[in-house]
Amino acid sequence: MASFEIIGGNKLKGELVPQGAKNEALQILCAVLLTPEKVTISNIPNIRDVNKLIELLADLGVKVKQLAEDTYEFQADNVNLEHLYSDEYKKKGGGLRGSIMIVGPMLGRFGKGYIPQPGGDKIGRRRLDTHFIGFQKLGAKFEYNAEQQFYKVESSNLKGCYMLLDEASVTGTANIVMAAVLAKGRTTIYNAACEPYLQQLCKMLNRMGANISGIGSNMLIVDGVESLGGTEHRCLPDMIEIGSFIGLAAMTKSEITIKNVSYPDLGIIPTIFSKLGIQMELRGDDLFIPSQEHYEIESFIDGSILTIADAPWPGFTPDLLSIVLVVAAQARGSVLIHQKMFESRLFFVDKLIDMGAKIILCDPHRATVIGLDHQIPLRGIQMTSPDIRAGVSLLIAALSADGKSLIHNIEQIDRGYQNIDTRLNAIGASIKRL
Repeated sequence: MASFEIIGGNKLKGELVPQGAKNEALQILCAVLLTPEKVTISNIPNIRDVNKLIELLADLGVKVKQLAEDTYEFQADNVNLEHLYSDEYKKKGGGLRGSIMIVGPMLGRFGKGYIPQPGGDKIGRRRLDTHFIGFQKLGAKFEYNAEQQFYKVESSNLKGCYMLLDEASVTGTANIVMAAVLAKGRTTIYNAACEPYLQQLCKMLNRMGANISGIGSNMLIVDGVESLGGTEHRCLPDMIEIGSFIGLAAMTKSEITIKNVSYPDLGIIPTIFSKLGIQMELRGDDLFIPSQEHYEIESFIDGSILTIADAPWPGFTPDLLSIVLVVAAQARGSVLIHQKMFESRLFFVDKLIDMGAKIILCDPHRATVIGLDHQIPLRGIQMTSPDIRAGVSLLIAALSADGKSLIHNIEQIDRGYQNIDTRLNAIGASIKRL
């Protein structure tokens, strides 16, 4: 188990280039299974979860060629369906949350999609019902082996239909869309997720020959086609990393420029950080965060305490609530953080309390943060990263704290953030990988 040793209290200064979007890359990579032709994808982040998925695709027989540091060419013209039955596939597929999105394209093109119960973050229950109910509505037969924790869907004749998703699941919508593009007839998906990641996937599929309309709305209409061809695609910058860097700048009183942020695709993210009092300036497509000694949390117009909650897009992404919570710890004022989707995601606040933060964990979903206004610095401690986003939140807290901190289990951070220690050290941080 690797660890970070952090010496806090340094002001950072410089430019950071966000990596390609992790959540988009996981969808886009699975979509290469829909065609026997070449697909070239650029701005792929070099992180554990993405690299594991690329390895999984190669194991399935997809030809993988790295053209540049962040660019790969894929060709799924000789997929080995027998590999789906292997112990190696069950082991590797079970270690990666994003592997679930292999099922949709495999079902759509080959009539069968198998996957072990995926792993990933320990942040609470993450249901897969939406995925498999959608496949069943398209005509697939579903089977779950509880003993082996192995899912199977099979169908030789998917047919379009109308469906109303029980939740606006991003991965669920992506999976169903990838199955529906090769189904016969029209599929209407209502209560579909409409995140920029999903919009990117739909636009890529249309370039490959799919017929998807309603992109960006919560109703997608997919008219099935006979086959798909190759294409080129570039992933968006990672909005979660951009939000993390905004929070980092505020907590460490640093002057940071985040390059090429694709601002229109950030949605409400800059607005939420502005409500915490963080100043930002858009310069072209770069986001400049000036050094601030203080930042003050807004109240609602009736004077009541601000509440920040997650919601499906275009609401605030749950992946950034951990960052917002940490940033609020050194704000002026108070805020209620309401994490609606995952019941274990706030359980890292005990580490922040040990560092000196004033936080009341009301229940598994809500925490009240009373900001210290930088009057009292956090103190360095030893802690363990429970998941990707909490890990980076603790890293931000440690970089702002007095003294030395140790963060263990940083493999969780590496799953979602590319060379984070090297990149932050280049602008003045003191992070040592042990």
